[in-house]
Amino acid sequence: MKRAVSFAALALAAACGPGDGPGSLTVVSWGGAYARAVTKAHYEPFEAETGLTLAREDYNGGLAEIRTQVDTGNVHWDIVDLEMFDATRGCDEGLLELIPDDLLGPGADGSPAAEDFWPEANGDCGVGNVFYSTVVAYHPARFPREKPAVLGDFFDLERFPGRRGMRRSPLVNLEFALMADGVATDEVYAVLDTEAGMERAFGKLETIREQVVWWEAGAQPPQMLADAEVAMSTAYNGRIFNAQVLEDQPFVIVWDGQVLDIGQTGIVAGTPHLKEALEFLRFSSSPEAMARLSGEIAYSPTRRSALPLVANHRETGVPMLPHLPTSPQNLGRVLTSNTLWWSDHLDEVNERFSAWLAR
Repeated sequence: MKRAVSFAALALAAACGPGDGPGSLTVVSWGGAYARAVTKAHYEPFEAETGLTLAREDYNGGLAEIRTQVDTGNVHWDIVDLEMFDATRGCDEGLLELIPDDLLGPGADGSPAAEDFWPEANGDCGVGNVFYSTVVAYHPARFPREKPAVLGDFFDLERFPGRRGMRRSPLVNLEFALMADGVATDEVYAVLDTEAGMERAFGKLETIREQVVWWEAGAQPPQMLADAEVAMSTAYNGRIFNAQVLEDQPFVIVWDGQVLDIGQTGIVAGTPHLKEALEFLRFSSSPEAMARLSGEIAYSPTRRSALPLVANHRETGVPMLPHLPTSPQNLGRVLTSNTLWWSDHLDEVNERFSAWLAR
């Protein structure tokens, strides 16, 4: 169970530590379009309001660097954007600070934070900041006649020839493979729980393996599509949206079979700037800050009262609601990522995936 922690008590303790006075925080995020979006929506307004300086760093996820910093007592990251299963694992391992129960402010309509956030958006050590989806996207010029329309088309090299981009990770790829092979969304993780289901998923991936170009950073799929390195790619929906509206790329998103997930923000355990880090987390988790972020990149807020505040894309004026992964027209067939399943199985599945790649 989560320990009851007082924001005021933690702030007082932090004020007596190395984080004294105006200083700087190091905020770590995903780079590319997302880093630009969170800079405009969160970092710059926070700096203007508090006078603190935020040093920015990028990474590609995982807990390795956080674990090294905590284990050696040399913590130089403060705030980190995390995939939800990493936030869960990091919390269990003591790599992240517990979030005080009284940290989060009320909704824009005055509702308590506990009611304003979507269920399961927050964890003991992470505050949900966005809903995002991994989708399939394609360049229409690569398919002059029939266009891909469903997830299964990604795996159909005969009707839709060309190389495919996929993240170098079993995450989402296994889910995509099973859904494309006919498994219902509500059965995907039960099937993956079996050896036969795991073999089925890898077998489906094997059908396109020779045509896959692997990517690791979220900025890569739009570039790969633009350069004709691939005809189709899995990608984060917000990265594709920004390429569409800011770079005039004609990419098309296939929403069928999207895997919806929550991005969380956490604080590295042992940070010498705990007080300031908590201030940032409270600031960035407000409905207004979430709505600003959704005005920069097409990710949905995790607070109910923030959604009515989302209007148009700040730079182009494009209405944002139709492009959010949680908009009704995009939810025809959607799988919500099972954080607990991945937290329990990631290591063993990563080993299997790596061995499969090396064959």
